[in-house]
Amino acid sequence: MRNTAVGLFLLCAVQHAAAQVRRVQIPLFEPDPLWSRALPNRWVTGQVGGLAVDAHDRLWVFHRPMTIPDGEKAAALNPPQAECCIPAPSVLEFDTNGKFIQAWGGPAQGYEWFASEHGIFVDHKDNVWLSGSAQNDNHILKFTNKGKFLLQIGHAGKNRGSNDTENLGGPAGLFVYKKTNELFVADGYFNHRVIVFDAETGAYKRHWGAYGKRPDDSVKFPPRAQLVQGPPPEGFNNPVHAVLVTNDDLVYVADRSNNRLQVFKLDGTFVKEAFIARNTLQAEGSVHAFATSPDKEQKFLYVVDGSNKAIRVLNRQTLGVVASIGGHAGHNAREFFHIHSFASDSKGNLFLGEVNNGQRYYKYSFKGMGPATTD
Repeated sequence: MRNTAVGLFLLCAVQHAAAQVRRVQIPLFEPDPLWSRALPNRWVTGQVGGLAVDAHDRLWVFHRPMTIPDGEKAAALNPPQAECCIPAPSVLEFDTNGKFIQAWGGPAQGYEWFASEHGIFVDHKDNVWLSGSAQNDNHILKFTNKGKFLLQIGHAGKNRGSNDTENLGGPAGLFVYKKTNELFVADGYFNHRVIVFDAETGAYKRHWGAYGKRPDDSVKFPPRAQLVQGPPPEGFNNPVHAVLVTNDDLVYVADRSNNRLQVFKLDGTFVKEAFIARNTLQAEGSVHAFATSPDKEQKFLYVVDGSNKAIRVLNRQTLGVVASIGGHAGHNAREFFHIHSFASDSKGNLFLGEVNNGQRYYKYSFKGMGPATTD
């Protein structure tokens, strides 16, 4: 009798656990290969340094014209080698249906352009913020959404390290937080910090490194085999690749090569950290970019894992991975090549940008909620 009772108890427990799993719902997505349309003017794009979605759900693409192979820009060669194609301006805007709206950007008088186009963010006032990732890209530019220059923070070739309050060091990710009107910068490819500026004036506010400490550029990182098994690294590695601020005043920072993200309060106070695929030995690391679900609580945090060709879906409160999308390299639908940038819109759709030989920007459509699965 006792064995029967124990058996029934265990059966009920298993059934309850299964029911709990069935009740866990996560966002579901499908690639939308027909979303984007051909560009006008025989334009073609190169590596996608950054993506942003504005308050009107329009997608902004910041690409690198200099990375377009000659065979894809043959019409721009001297003499022209073929009818197609010509490099598009660096900044492109698309409507919610993938229709091209406008393009602008590039070197001009009044500001210093970038050697390698990287970060883009469109703030709540429709201003467009841009950054670059090359060694001499030590500055940030601010434009209207029509391309009128407004402000430059820092100067090219002037970086003095991670405690320089005037210049940047290959700033990778940008985020303007509406509540405080502050620009948060993941800085970056050569520095090891987050730095914050007044989004109106460009005045320096504060900065911090890993665990909220003063950044130290002398920190040496062990070989990756030790990095994934030993104690957590003391500092941010290069690149500090992305930054995002959520509605509850938390700052998420992508410490890409250390395979982790760290969470802070607005003032830089450390809250917690989480590792994503910590055993990833590839130097690119596993935490490239962030986006959130569109609900008020922003229940889900999406993390682009470029090395493992996946999007990780995290419970934002626990930072536990509840699902993965992708995990297979390629250039077709449902395959990722080198995902580098990321954005989400108010409908829950995801947009991805690729670098290296990927050179794609594309949409994953939100298809509702469904049972949680992990690949």
